[in-house]
Amino acid sequence: MELGLKGKVAIITGATEGIGKATALKLAQEGSRVAICSRRAEVVAKTVEELKRAGGDVFGMAADMSKAADIERFIEAAVRHFGRLDILVNNAGTSRRGAFLDLDDATWSADLELKVFGAIRCTRLAVPHMRKQGGGRIINLTNIGAKQPGAESMPTSISRAAGLALTKALSKEFAPDNILVNTVCIGKIKSGQHERHRARASLGADEYYTKLGKDIPLGRVGETEEAANVIVFLASDAASYVTGTSINIDGGISGVL
Repeated sequence: MELGLKGKVAIITGATEGIGKATALKLAQEGSRVAICSRRAEVVAKTVEELKRAGGDVFGMAADMSKAADIERFIEAAVRHFGRLDILVNNAGTSRRGAFLDLDDATWSADLELKVFGAIRCTRLAVPHMRKQGGGRIINLTNIGAKQPGAESMPTSISRAAGLALTKALSKEFAPDNILVNTVCIGKIKSGQHERHRARASLGADEYYTKLGKDIPLGRVGETEEAANVIVFLASDAASYVTGTSINIDGGISGVL
């Protein structure tokens, strides 16, 4: 299937590992030009080289998505480098969670700055460029806890729920501009965060992921490429009548649609 992504310019935040990196690679393979960022310059440079070796046309910059000045600098530099902006994937984020009474204001503020205000600021800067060229795609990464929060799931479940509301509201506001806005709700997907948890637990990969996947109906933890495939679909011409919706990428574990 021709996805209509050749020559398009995509910005992916937090794209040096996990789902962000897999999405950048998949978009590059489909012919998109890709701009990536994360906080560490040396990791960005390494990822840019990897994507270029895979045939991608890639621009990278160190930027912290919890800082407004960094976001503005990155978006402006990416548009200046490629000359346009078609796709924004708001991926930057962490999975911070704990007991409510253990969370102080600084923890809440840091989570909201990165996940909620990061997406808001990126979108605010991206939309004018998309309007100029007659449309675009915005994909916000959230998680299944946003729809079905559990005990000790904060602040992540709250910031991700805000991401769902942001997605729906933006989809209605920018539909006349042909800017389609959707979210993917991530379940258990292999990631850098899981690898760090595994290292701290001193477990082998097979043992760790087998334990993690035992309650998932499909019987396994998802691969980053599987999440990237859905994100790329939403960014493509194949999803030209899809906006304001969410897709669970969770192997069937969520109890809600």
